[in-house]
Amino acid sequence: MIPRRFKLISLAFTLALFAAPAFAQSALENPAGLREQAPATYKARFDTTKGVFVIEVTRAWAPKGADRFYNLVKNGFYDNARFFRVISGFMVQFGIHGDPGIMARWRTAQISDDPVAQSNTKGMVTFAMAGPNTRTSQVFINFGDNSRLDQSGFSPFGRVLSGMNVVEAINAEYGEGAPNGRGPNQSRIQSEGNAYLSKDFPRMDYIKKATIER
Repeated sequence: MIPRRFKLISLAFTLALFAAPAFAQSALENPAGLREQAPATYKARFDTTKGVFVIEVTRAWAPKGADRFYNLVKNGFYDNARFFRVISGFMVQFGIHGDPGIMARWRTAQISDDPVAQSNTKGMVTFAMAGPNTRTSQVFINFGDNSRLDQSGFSPFGRVLSGMNVVEAINAEYGEGAPNGRGPNQSRIQSEGNAYLSKDFPRMDYIKKATIER
């Protein structure tokens, strides 16, 4: 017969296992609570279906963008996120959460703009936006010299430190998104999440896990 104290320990351990993922999810459900200031420089590791790449972020380049990216990576926002827009010679874009419920909370969690201090050259990482002060969670990595984007306010906050060959190998067969291309419709990604992408774009590469490197 198992002593009662061991049963209690076992029960507590089981509850802790179930509580951990719930805690992580609840953090993402409250964008306003994720405002930790990022270190002056930090590295974010992305384990993907194509391999590993590492982004080095320099906060001085774009402080608001660097802080937002740090909080998103640290709290698992990009885990299982698809590379939903990949345009050869231009850029690869990601940052829509696979759970529509989580994503609904981040669509309006906008941050104000950072002045453009670096140029959108090959390997630079930048937040996507739909106009002034509209950055939320979507970012892109430049495949080449896209310095023309600088004048439109796209402010790089980091660069690919290693694994640019992995980034360039991300599946680009779906190309530009609908309605201008054959790729996914962003509104449907927002409302249907990874279920839509897995069904209609099954060969799309994705992020297995993103972590802050210590």
